[in-house]
Amino acid sequence: MPELPEVEAVAQSLLPLVCGRKIERCEVIHKIAMRPQKAATLYAGAEGQRIVDVERRGKYLLLRLERGVVVIHFRLDGQLVWFDAGRVSGHIDVALHLPKGTLGFVDQRHFGRVNFYETPQDSAGLCRLGDEPLGPAFTWQRLAELLGGSRRPVKLFLMDQTRIAGLGNIYSNEALWRARLDPRRRTNRLSAVETRRLHKGIVDVLRRALECCLNPAPNFRDPEWWFQGLEKILGVYGREGKRCRRCGERIRRIAQGTRSSYFCPGCQS
Repeated sequence: MPELPEVEAVAQSLLPLVCGRKIERCEVIHKIAMRPQKAATLYAGAEGQRIVDVERRGKYLLLRLERGVVVIHFRLDGQLVWFDAGRVSGHIDVALHLPKGTLGFVDQRHFGRVNFYETPQDSAGLCRLGDEPLGPAFTWQRLAELLGGSRRPVKLFLMDQTRIAGLGNIYSNEALWRARLDPRRRTNRLSAVETRRLHKGIVDVLRRALECCLNPAPNFRDPEWWFQGLEKILGVYGREGKRCRRCGERIRRIAQGTRSSYFCPGCQS
């Protein structure tokens, strides 16, 4: 699933490609991609409007229009592809036809969504999002405030989008490894020193992952393209049974909620 770094890389790379271009026509091929909205909502709201900006909020991508916004949530496998004029082909769920090209949303499992809203505040998903971990307001003191109001295991807390927006399973595992914290620790039991370490772990891993996601930048013209090289920066995620890069202990995997948590029993306590 694309998390904050992947979606931010898409936003930064897509901006120069579509900014200033008018959406001449919208095409909804698979209506499930717009549920619970109807295709007519996108047609009436977006057609004839110019894209003025591309932003990210949590794991959502926002195409800001002259009036309104197209909100894209990639979920598990969603991605964007670009077709030069007259070359649209393959599986497309939603297509935005622009001058000299088409921006297509693709999700063969149909979990992702493309919706139009008059304002971002009209999106229930966007309104529920918590703090942006790469924003200036996300200090270690703010993290301590959030942690102190919960008794949940810290891994599950980090994945709660209503608390911290954009962190998913991969980077929650990695932030905890960098902070040397067991994912089962209770949030309200973390000390100030541990909270500072966790804050640094979150920010550092997201910035490092974003750097990887932008080098190379997303290639929207290649439908087979995906982010490369991220595995090189991962300390624990997907490495069950392998040696910890820090202490040499073998990485463990446990179930937390409906997801897998990876950690090192040797240096995460």
